[in-house]
Amino acid sequence: MSLVSTSQQIIVYSGIVLFLVGITGNTMNIIIFSNVPAYRRAPAAFYFLIESIFKCIFLLVNLPPRIIAFSFGYDFANMSVIWCKTRQYLLMMSSATAISCICLSTIDQYFVTSSNPSLRRMSQIKWSRRIVIIVIITWCLHAIPFCLYFNISPITKTCISTNRTLSFYIPIYFLLVVCTTPVLIISIFTGLAYRNIRRTAVPARQRADRQLIQMTLMQVILVLLCITQLGGWYVYTVITSGTVKNQDQMLKEYLIYAIISTETTLYYSGSFYVFVCTSSRFRQTIKEFFFARRRSNTVHPPQQT
Repeated sequence: MSLVSTSQQIIVYSGIVLFLVGITGNTMNIIIFSNVPAYRRAPAAFYFLIESIFKCIFLLVNLPPRIIAFSFGYDFANMSVIWCKTRQYLLMMSSATAISCICLSTIDQYFVTSSNPSLRRMSQIKWSRRIVIIVIITWCLHAIPFCLYFNISPITKTCISTNRTLSFYIPIYFLLVVCTTPVLIISIFTGLAYRNIRRTAVPARQRADRQLIQMTLMQVILVLLCITQLGGWYVYTVITSGTVKNQDQMLKEYLIYAIISTETTLYYSGSFYVFVCTSSRFRQTIKEFFFARRRSNTVHPPQQT
């Protein structure tokens, strides 16, 4: 089996699994975080809710077209200019918004665990909503050049950037904005939150916040495992951009990229399952929300007297 065939099978089969698992998990997150009162009042849970929504957008726009392209050879981004532009816009906007939300949730946990009352007061749902609106608007505006300057090349017949400046900016964006900056923010504020927890016998709030802290910290590990590999790949790409490569080396790099991109997509698919594994309160909330509702909707026949 050739390296190209191996890479395609990795992309197709892992893509199907990650898509089904990710859409299911993120939908569950959206249902729980938007309906359970205890989570609706927590800023970190609100960030999880928005993150899950944009993860769903990313998965829907990214994985099905890729699976179809590698399975049947129909890449609609290379056939439709509108889809070429729309897909790039949605991918850039949704991925950046989702990663921003995990950064914000980490910062919020630093505020929650702080012994300083002024910092704890900064963790408020009204501020979280305003910040999220600003973040969404920012990334929507940032993605506009990708919509404007991505087009189907008349030479390669593929959806690529037709602007030299944007082409130069893309690897820098992924390396600095998507990989390095989030990892730094997450690492710094996770360390500060952990220090706050060690200094206090009881978290600043109740047990619900303790569970949210655990959920945030475990999702941080998922982000670090997935995103840092992508950052390493782009560092390698920038360093070797001027190197002449033979076909065998390019095929090996293609296989490596297929594996890394698959593991990176795990971040967009795995948060619900991380929450289930790390938070007993989250598991209990799921049971109470679905099974209690099912019992309440059950119609009991009238008793005979």
